[in-house]
Amino acid sequence: MIKIIAVLCSLASPTNCHEQVVTTSDFAEVSVQSCLMGAPQLADWMNQHPAERLAAWRCVIGRQAGRGI
Repeated sequence: MIKIIAVLCSLASPTNCHEQVVTTSDFAEVSVQSCLMGAPQLADWMNQHPAERLAAWRCVIGRQAGRGI
């Protein structure tokens, strides 16, 4: 299982950031390589959330929760 975890910041309040699980490989075709390169799923997700700015992302492999997610 591969999760893409994005750090998102509000455009209205740029210092207001949070982590969000964008997708998991249980629901979408995510390979380690596509995740590390930014994954098309991340771009699709961002298009659906125009009020937020992508500050960073990371790939989490396995079922570990990590950082409360």
